[in-house]
Amino acid sequence: MAIVKHIKSRNANYSAAINYLLFEHDEKTGKKILDESGRSILRKEFYMDGLNCDPMSFDKECELTNAHFHKNKKHEDIKSHHYIISYDPADVTENGLTGERAQAISLELAKQMFPGYQALVVTHTDGHNESGNIHTHIVINSVRKSAVERQPYMDKPHEEAAGYKHRSTDKFMNTFKKTVMDRCQQEGLHQIDLLAPAERKITQKEYTAQKHGQQKLDEINQKIIEDGLKPTSTVFLTQKEYLRNAIDECAATSNSFDEFQSKLLELFQVSVIEHRGRYSYLHPDRQKRITERALGTRYGKEHLEQTFLRKDPLAILYVRSHLRLVVNLQTNVKAMQTQFAQHRSDLRIFKLIIPFQVHMLSSSHPHGLQLYLQHQFHRHLRCLLRKPFQNNLPSLADHCRLFQMYFHHSQRQLQSYKYL
Repeated sequence: MAIVKHIKSRNANYSAAINYLLFEHDEKTGKKILDESGRSILRKEFYMDGLNCDPMSFDKECELTNAHFHKNKKHEDIKSHHYIISYDPADVTENGLTGERAQAISLELAKQMFPGYQALVVTHTDGHNESGNIHTHIVINSVRKSAVERQPYMDKPHEEAAGYKHRSTDKFMNTFKKTVMDRCQQEGLHQIDLLAPAERKITQKEYTAQKHGQQKLDEINQKIIEDGLKPTSTVFLTQKEYLRNAIDECAATSNSFDEFQSKLLELFQVSVIEHRGRYSYLHPDRQKRITERALGTRYGKEHLEQTFLRKDPLAILYVRSHLRLVVNLQTNVKAMQTQFAQHRSDLRIFKLIIPFQVHMLSSSHPHGLQLYLQHQFHRHLRCLLRKPFQNNLPSLADHCRLFQMYFHHSQRQLQSYKYL
């Protein structure tokens, strides 16, 4: 399964890219590994090609292009884009993938996706920490050297012109991923759907932060152990990973959003709110919320509501359908002003909800049962209007629970009379 990663760089030293791709580096520190004589160690196996440039003079040619078009003069300008295509390790043994073959595939992909740009295409066979997965690095200069034909993913005027800076938009990334998927299928390689949202979304930035954080934590724990003490924590968690673990634990034991919300706050000091149809989480050490999109689909409203529903099948109000009931009691200030207004508001909402419940519960039953349920509903509604109820009004949730009791009681009665 080939995956695609993207890293943007503001480093004006293009030689750093060449040094990293050709020479061995420490995966933890990112520093170059030297031999006994202090010289750089060439990587054991790699394949390199240049696109619109000589690979060994990639750095100088990029600088000349930038100067010609008067681009990338500021420190904050993005100087280059680094794309990584990682192939499935199983492709080596099962599908005969080699470094040379991966280089040929990736070079064709680079020509197709980065026309007019100076690019360095290098394939490594050692993988991360010598894991063995073959992967290809495609480093491009951010400024287009020559004009090309306009491509479908280009949405800005003159984006195909020379001197235009590369933009790694969502539209471009989706096109790139789709192209990689199609090519892997043509080559008979393992492939997954790269366009489907990930259940656990971990970006390159988060991955790097976790790696560096774990390294620092290990150094601190080593000093603590040398002092004869026991470390309190051995695993470094990013703020997003802390939220994921907290959500997983609380969602596993919650039957509703309210219960889920309370447990997150009580056990992990994490606040969760619903905003514009999505959940947003606030880490205890942050002031800005993290949306469900940044964590993955597993931590979104849709997935969690389905999780709550599976645990409580009688939670009828959470049944997904094309019907939509737009009611917000918390912001209905006028309905909260007097007891009479609250009672009248509850009844209006109740009249909307109960027919929806009747429809969802009785749609698969005979017509006679539907009429019987409607009759039970009107009986229940008349009971709510009696004077004893007006002095001590039940909540809307009590109304719904009472209706469910009526419904199941009615079902048992009909079964005893063999109506079902």
